[in-house]
Amino acid sequence: MKIQFAIDTLTTAAALDLAAAAAPHVDILELGTPLIKSEGLSVVTAMKAAHPDKVVFADLKTMDAGELEAEIAFAAGADLVTVLGSADDSTITGAVKAATTHGKGIVVDLIGVADKAARAKEVVALGAVFVEMHAGLDEQAKEGYSLDGLLEAGRAAGVPFSVAGGVNASSIAAVRDSGAQIAVAGGAIYGAPDVGAAAAGLRAALV
Repeated sequence: MKIQFAIDTLTTAAALDLAAAAAPHVDILELGTPLIKSEGLSVVTAMKAAHPDKVVFADLKTMDAGELEAEIAFAAGADLVTVLGSADDSTITGAVKAATTHGKGIVVDLIGVADKAARAKEVVALGAVFVEMHAGLDEQAKEGYSLDGLLEAGRAAGVPFSVAGGVNASSIAAVRDSGAQIAVAGGAIYGAPDVGAAAAGLRAALV
């Protein structure tokens, strides 16, 4: 299983520092939506230039103009771009068209989608390379939140999926055992006193 590092800082310089520390232990470098909104797509270009060997994931969370938004992200250097699962099917297929042109991929983020398993099957049929079973920071902050619902949705979907929603060293093995292709960790890495050690700890938890 691959590890994706979700970088939710707000400056390019901070993002590059975090990525440099974690890169030896992760496979995918995700530029979070707040970071891209703060810095623009230039942060995608900077990250790809700094880490050409890593998959660079632009979390645009596109809701409309799928082909156009995906096109500009791929042109900036992204390897994967997100479209929201609640978007119209035509938005997803437009983004997939841009991905096909560039030889890249579209990931459909299922944040806020009630029936994640059902929608996952639909969007993979539309051309998504995988779906992200995702609970956002606001949802995670609610009392009683558990990762278990995301894992169950992934198992039920029967399509390639990642899991994002508070993944840490104590839960990453359960993510792997659910059949996920990718575990997405953000705060568990960038919130740690030693970013490199935290990323290495996630990798070690999979052994």
